[in-house]
Amino acid sequence: MSDIAASFRRPFDAQVAAYRRRLGNLVPTARWDDLSHAEHDRAFVVAGAVKADLLADLGAAVDRAISEGTGFEAFKTSFRTIVEQHGWHGWTGEGTARGEAWRMRVIYRTNMLTSYAAGRMAQLVDGKFKFWVYRHGNALEPRLLHLAWNGTALPPDHPFWATHYPPNDWGCTCYVTGARTEAGIRRVGGDPGKQLPDGWEGLNPKTGTPAGVGKGWDYAPG
Repeated sequence: MSDIAASFRRPFDAQVAAYRRRLGNLVPTARWDDLSHAEHDRAFVVAGAVKADLLADLGAAVDRAISEGTGFEAFKTSFRTIVEQHGWHGWTGEGTARGEAWRMRVIYRTNMLTSYAAGRMAQLVDGKFKFWVYRHGNALEPRLLHLAWNGTALPPDHPFWATHYPPNDWGCTCYVTGARTEAGIRRVGGDPGKQLPDGWEGLNPKTGTPAGVGKGWDYAPG
């Protein structure tokens, strides 16, 4: 289990606060990318869910998972109950066990990862750390560029963080930690002398985002 995955069962106040900011703005959408970038930090959406009461119940189920650390299995039970109660049909993944499991995991993990990232950033800013350190999340199938950024320590105002603060794609479990000295960088798994790869800011012409960053994920949370 990665460090960030383990943290899902240990909610912290900044994460809960970051998530709950979304619940006051339930936005019906057909697709995830109907909203862009930081708009996702200020609204709760589930692609294909257009009824306010359905969104409210789904949002509450995610809230319990985050604030109480109830885990994915409890969320799946809640999700199935909510879908049945509201008669929600036609959602992506419906109809097969594999598709439904995939969709439930996407909803659960995306909200967990993004609220964790936003809460973590709030802590880093409040802590006034001199360096932010990019850490790979130990995924079983790592993205090579995410591995290339692992251990890089940069000041908080470096332009890298505006587009590369994780998560950097669907399911990305990379995270950021803070340090005040070079010794501190090493203690959290960073390398004070590591430089960003050449061309890190170059854009993928197909997505319009930096290489290694998924479409729509090139923004800092919070």
